[in-house]
Amino acid sequence: MSEQGRDPQMVAAALLGDPRMVEACGKHDVQAVIRLMRSRGASLRGLASVTGMSPSRVYEYEAGDRQAYGFEIFERLSDGFRIPGRYWRLADRPWEEADILAARPDSTDLDRWVPSHTVEAVSLFTRRDLMLDRREAARAIATLAVGMPLIECVEGWLVPEEETPARSPLGSVGTDEVASIEQAAQLFRDWDDQFGGGLRRKAVVGQLNEVADLLRDTHPKEVTRRLFRVMAHLAETAAMMSWDSGIHATAQRYYILALRASKEAEEYAFGANILASMARQLLYMGRPDDALELVRLAGDGATKGNAPGAVWSMLHTREAWAYANLGRVQAFRRATGKAEDTLAGADRSEDPHWIRYFDEAELAGVTGGRLLDLAQRSPGNPAHAREAEAAIDKALRLRRPESMRSFSLDQAGLAQAYFMQRDLEHAVSAGHRAIDLAGKTQSDRVRLQLQGLYQLAVTHRREPVVSDLADRLTLALSA
Repeated sequence: MSEQGRDPQMVAAALLGDPRMVEACGKHDVQAVIRLMRSRGASLRGLASVTGMSPSRVYEYEAGDRQAYGFEIFERLSDGFRIPGRYWRLADRPWEEADILAARPDSTDLDRWVPSHTVEAVSLFTRRDLMLDRREAARAIATLAVGMPLIECVEGWLVPEEETPARSPLGSVGTDEVASIEQAAQLFRDWDDQFGGGLRRKAVVGQLNEVADLLRDTHPKEVTRRLFRVMAHLAETAAMMSWDSGIHATAQRYYILALRASKEAEEYAFGANILASMARQLLYMGRPDDALELVRLAGDGATKGNAPGAVWSMLHTREAWAYANLGRVQAFRRATGKAEDTLAGADRSEDPHWIRYFDEAELAGVTGGRLLDLAQRSPGNPAHAREAEAAIDKALRLRRPESMRSFSLDQAGLAQAYFMQRDLEHAVSAGHRAIDLAGKTQSDRVRLQLQGLYQLAVTHRREPVVSDLADRLTLALSA
């Protein structure tokens, strides 16, 4: 892990659904809060930087050598970590109102999923995002929505709601211009698949803002529908790139905006794909129960949208992923079997471009990753690690060359599988290849996968064959 460690605000956002965090804040147990943050990868220096304390002071709280007196320390922790005041039994903090508006950018009539409010929500949120750099965005929108607030929010996707169109100027956008925007959106998606987030993210957000401006005007019904469809695709790409840039709460907001736009475009199969992506994000954040709820809701949309077999197969893998996180091995195997059978029987000839990525290689890679999760739960039993090795090796053989992020994730996963079987020679060889591939991406997910590889490598650092790999991983994660 890098010297700075994980962003404390992102760590806090992930912990807000943890009962231990809620209890510790409610009891004003600063030691427990700091230890939870540290267990999730936040460094002393990182914690000190956001609270205005020295690293030595933070260490004293962690070690229990210093007691918390007065409300000033709790206000510092609340403001620094962006933990809402109510968790500390404080009044709402000044920044909370701004965060609420950011979480629900269509602040005029928040519960209505209608075209005008979707356009306004996209316009407001993208303008704000374009004005902030990455660090400012992470501070401004620090809290990931989870649990019932998230589920109740996205359920509006399938609820019919009428709106009387307002009078607006006639637009001059023709089908040729819409086709050009659609081609640009697909290019942006290919960028994300190849490189991950980074500098290209702002280009996607800017294009999304332009589409929102176009939808303020009146167009023929088919042009309006296509503009909402391309808005949904751009918003989903912005979400994926934001996630890959480590801006998790911003990514979730873009996913929700993409879901709103897919409703207005009547693209329910694509909406199911968006919900599956949201579920995947929650799985990375350790929220398998919430992810299962989103997968079930996605299934309703997939049925309504007559989704192709590849979409259903992908949804089964998300379900299997959640079961793996919950340690439900038999349920994982049933869902994985459904995914394999559905994909094998799918007619891929008329698949939309956004689901073509989900092929035999992707299914093998996702399955291998989940088998790694199960192997970590039972370190004394190498059976899952052996299965993971076979699945990931298959994925690497079948991957498309342009899928650099997927290649990097698989390669790091393969090295982890070897380490779990104590096959150090192959682990080191695969690990070096993973570092080489990771240097060609800008993906936070790849960085986290390398962190997992580093944690396995350092346990064998005294072995001469592993020492060089551990040093390279240290340099790569510190870069």
